[in-house]
Amino acid sequence: MSTNKNLSPVEKIKTESNALRGTLKESLHDEVTGAIRENDQALIKFHGMYQQDDRDRREERSAKKLEWLYSYMVRLRLPGGFLTPEQWVGLHHIAGDHSTGVIKITTRQTVQLHGILKSHVKPTLQAFNTIHLDAIAACGDVNRNVICGAHPKQSAIHEEVFQYAGKLSQLALPKTKAYYEVWLDEKPLTDKKQEEDPLYQDRYLPRKFKIAIAIPPHNDVDVFANDLGLIAIVENGKLIGFNVAVGGGLGTTHGNASTYPRLGTILGFVRGEENTLKAAYEVITVQRDNGNRSDRKLSRLKYTVDKMGVEAFKAEVEKRCGFKFEEAKPYTFTHRPDYYGWHQNHEGKWYYTVFVENGRILDEGKAALKTALLEVAKTGKANFRFTCNQNVIISDIEPKDKQAVEDILQQFGIIAHTDEAGPIRKSAIACVAFNTCPLALAEAQRYLPRLIDKIEVLMDKHQISDDEISVRMTGCPNGCGRPYAAEIGFVGTAYGQYNMHLGGDRDGMRLNKKYKESLDEPAILQELDNLLGIYSKKRKQGETFGDFAVREQWVTI
Repeated sequence: MSTNKNLSPVEKIKTESNALRGTLKESLHDEVTGAIRENDQALIKFHGMYQQDDRDRREERSAKKLEWLYSYMVRLRLPGGFLTPEQWVGLHHIAGDHSTGVIKITTRQTVQLHGILKSHVKPTLQAFNTIHLDAIAACGDVNRNVICGAHPKQSAIHEEVFQYAGKLSQLALPKTKAYYEVWLDEKPLTDKKQEEDPLYQDRYLPRKFKIAIAIPPHNDVDVFANDLGLIAIVENGKLIGFNVAVGGGLGTTHGNASTYPRLGTILGFVRGEENTLKAAYEVITVQRDNGNRSDRKLSRLKYTVDKMGVEAFKAEVEKRCGFKFEEAKPYTFTHRPDYYGWHQNHEGKWYYTVFVENGRILDEGKAALKTALLEVAKTGKANFRFTCNQNVIISDIEPKDKQAVEDILQQFGIIAHTDEAGPIRKSAIACVAFNTCPLALAEAQRYLPRLIDKIEVLMDKHQISDDEISVRMTGCPNGCGRPYAAEIGFVGTAYGQYNMHLGGDRDGMRLNKKYKESLDEPAILQELDNLLGIYSKKRKQGETFGDFAVREQWVTI
């Protein structure tokens, strides 16, 4: 058991929350403020929300002695990132009725809506409920959205793996009915024993927990960046089980050497569904009982694994499972970006992956992306799948319906938009950052496209414009855009300034290292002009930028 004595304030809030109910109902009815009570701000995360404010307007409102413009972000629980056409139509209208209207695809294969005022939160969640969607446990100290390989063309076993995402999500779902009572007006249970939670108890986890499932050779999920990573092992065309990795996580804190990004460590192989689900469950219980509940900056599973030691952690999981892991099976990752454009799977169904820059679905410029996807959904001829690279796959299209979908994509400029985007732009990722994230120190999604414009000029100059160099940017060191697993990572330190990281590999198997600190845009471009020039002249055939950076010892890995 964890020996934490000085529990963080959040631990007390959780245990005294009446199974995550807190005073949320009272907070919602307080019309004097757009905010909710302080303790409820911690609890609302377990319901799939964050309280935010418009940081672009803080100074203006403070000068007028007005309360900050508070609003809420709602994130859906979508295991494997799947929506039916009917659900897409509903999502489109809910976004328009209650939020900024922008549908934001996250790096965890789901969507979130921003700018929802307090009076609109409950109607938003009730509207989602009518199309069989919810936000339960999409945030908070519980298992978050379970992600898996997105594109069915990857493998004939894709559907089987996709089903695991749903099973794991259900396995790790909190038992409390607070969400249904607070947001959907369901009557409280008369028998509280029905919501006793053997997994989370009344403590929940020390911090958030993330699960990813990868289907080699594609590592689009960045499987080693998750607390629990499952790598599908296929023999003779059949899924036989998973290699199990633990302790991945990318968040750090500037100036705190005790915090660090870490890739997961493989414990071994588990065979069959029963053992896989049992192993996942017990990894969570070991973290529940041994994770740091005093210092939230040191509370993720990666710190628990390092504190206990990998072998001791593995032994404890095996003890609780009642079986031992087999030796890890061989696998290979060769690709991480999405498969853009049209592709067909083994069943003959068609899929079109749309490029969505930084995951922002809206009508902008020559591409009416939001309108196009709505029109596709209205036909009922396609489902929708989100990717961990912040794109959307128009999926499961019968051959007879492919032309109808393509006509819509052509009409609204989507095919041209996807085809014309360069390789470095298509592989780039940025977190939300300003104007809504309260942790942001610098811009990310609003700035990276402009920076990519200038990096593409440098790549043209050095005749490497076809190179898929991975570039990722976050507005703070918490790593939501996975910058530490990129060949070039930018981490915000102050407004307009970023640490530059180099040396990650292209397939998500190696972290990068800090190269230069607190660079502004002219300094970033000067450094990249020099580095890309050297790379274009001295690289070996087939050598990636990240590998070259390590070989040249620009950073020490």
